[in-house]
Amino acid sequence: MTARAVGFRDVLGVTEFRALFSAQLVSVTGDQLARVALSILVYDRTNSSGWAALTYALTFLPDLVGGPLLSGLADRYPPRTVMVAADVLRAAAVTVMAAPGLPLPAVAALLVGIQLFNPVWSSARAALLPQLLPGETFVPGMGLLMMLVQAGQVAGFALGGLLVAALGTSGALLADAASFAVSALFLVNGVRSWPPRAEPGVRWWRHVRAGWTVVVGDRRRLALVALGCVSGIYIAGEAIAAPYAAELGGGAVVVGLLLGAYALGNVIGMAALSRIPPARRSRLLGPLAVLACAALLGCALRPDLEATLALLTLSGVASSYNLIANTTFVQLTPDAQRAQAFGFALTALRVSQGLGVVLAGLAAEQAAPHAVVAAAGAIGVVAAAGAATLWRRAQPDSR
Repeated sequence: MTARAVGFRDVLGVTEFRALFSAQLVSVTGDQLARVALSILVYDRTNSSGWAALTYALTFLPDLVGGPLLSGLADRYPPRTVMVAADVLRAAAVTVMAAPGLPLPAVAALLVGIQLFNPVWSSARAALLPQLLPGETFVPGMGLLMMLVQAGQVAGFALGGLLVAALGTSGALLADAASFAVSALFLVNGVRSWPPRAEPGVRWWRHVRAGWTVVVGDRRRLALVALGCVSGIYIAGEAIAAPYAAELGGGAVVVGLLLGAYALGNVIGMAALSRIPPARRSRLLGPLAVLACAALLGCALRPDLEATLALLTLSGVASSYNLIANTTFVQLTPDAQRAQAFGFALTALRVSQGLGVVLAGLAAEQAAPHAVVAAAGAIGVVAAAGAATLWRRAQPDSR
């Protein structure tokens, strides 16, 4: 790796990367629209923080199945084919979900089905990206992709509150369905059908076990997964955004602002982190993970909306450490098991986030939202410090 931290111009010169980026950007924007819509829909119908958080958690928990069992499809079949199929299936399911008056159990069932294919798409992207961006272009490419995907989350969260207010939840969900369809078109028209990297003839269950061994058999990869799972704690501000907005005296627009503050901070953080020389980035993993949680401690003072947004933004800035963790994990993983191993890591990440969402929602039934977020920050500081210690001890020069 050269001393230059990023090579965005070189990366954007790759036609297939631009198509891949465009596909994920539009898909992520639509997905955040849907999350805002679902959070508001359930809270309006039930007036319950617990039910709103449980529905939000359903966007994470299906990864418990999809990550381990389906992610390896991108190792065994052409990644583009896997991604397009996932987009088409998700577009169809969200279209049905948008039907007015659909019972909440049916909405939840469709949501689970949709989320089963999210880790499949993400793992296929992880398997495909090193082929599109070999050598030194991979790290800046991953950084640019993650940074601009967060920008899509900012747009989706911000537009979500406005669109729900203007079009209703059904309209926002239809926008999400359209985003999946557009994503599939970008992939079909802009990305070649790269061949799978797994050895032919390997049985499905054997490949699943191989991916698991790749993750648990290396202390560095385990430490990176642990650092990623810290996000399940500092996600509390997103998990109870609807009741938190109500506590601050706001409605749908404030929900969108709260959800978008973290993503905006993440974009700023990754832009700054990308300018730091690669040799220094690894040392920032632990401190940034701790700061992502410590920033939430300020919510204990029950700040107003502007100060709350500032704290969530700071947490998002520090959470840019996930850029380092993500790129390092992919680089440490063998080609033939990359999608499967990434699926296991993504499962751990998403399950931790889902549990964090549920626990935050249940806590908000008994305590004020600002107190819940502050308590999550305190717990997260301890967890992040522990994960950082695991990462430091896993380094070869630590022995």
